[in-house]
Amino acid sequence: MIGHVTDPNAEAGLALRELPEPGASPADVVVDVRAYAINRGELHLLQLRPDGWTPGQDVAGVVVKAAADGSGPTPGTRVVAAADQGGWSERVAAPSHRVAAIPDNVSFADAAALPVAGLTALRALRTGGPLLGRRVLVTGASGGVGIFAIQLAAVAGAHVTALVSGPHRVELARALGAHEVLTSLGGVTARFDMVLDGVGGPVLVDALHVVAPDGTVAAYGMASGEKSPLAFTDFRGATNARLIGFFVYATDLTTFGVDLGFMAGLIGAGRLKVPGPRRDWKETRQALDLLRRREATGKVVLTIG
Repeated sequence: MIGHVTDPNAEAGLALRELPEPGASPADVVVDVRAYAINRGELHLLQLRPDGWTPGQDVAGVVVKAAADGSGPTPGTRVVAAADQGGWSERVAAPSHRVAAIPDNVSFADAAALPVAGLTALRALRTGGPLLGRRVLVTGASGGVGIFAIQLAAVAGAHVTALVSGPHRVELARALGAHEVLTSLGGVTARFDMVLDGVGGPVLVDALHVVAPDGTVAAYGMASGEKSPLAFTDFRGATNARLIGFFVYATDLTTFGVDLGFMAGLIGAGRLKVPGPRRDWKETRQALDLLRRREATGKVVLTIG
């Protein structure tokens, strides 16, 4: 099989090479990859990992080898999977509890967008408790996590306000179900029961100023690349509000498959959309450039075959 590996001598540090078949533990299924998504965090991992490493956590495809212990889906099943690594290749192994079958009407490209971004949005929103009738603010709302957070919060019955980086991203946020779309938090007087922030920097500080008493701010990323100078007074007016740092791989990995199946079902039912660029997998380097230049909206997905 072939796959992408890190190579300092190749263009953009990434090369398409012949690879050995993936090794699988007794609890792993092997998936014939039909699509994979790129996450912003992988831009950093490409610089940190040793030569010859194959990235890739978000994949969708068809099971070609069932788990030896009898867990998970059988060969021929269309699935989405959260792999540890190795997904930017023709085949990958993934723990069966992090794999879910997808409906026949859900494309591999849409399903592949779910693991890191979808799970982050879903599980970060849960830290705020039941959302029915609550006010939710999503920053970085046109990014990979943001597009899912808007929709999942709306499905849960929340009043959703989306914060985007400019007027050119307003229409998308509205189309995804945001009740209000802002390009700045300046002058905002509303208070939010739940804030999901992936921007960091001054935006996170501004978000603290608009969280409601007993509310939750879940910070899952720092797309701005800027630090957030915080002070106790930033919580003034937000009695007992809390700020948490959220990392999806610090949550219960054994139920990843359950949540992936839930979100795949929402896509199949037409209640969850997956906007974003689609490219052939041999254009992975160009897709990475879209993320580096911050030109991508939604999830960047590469398809194989």
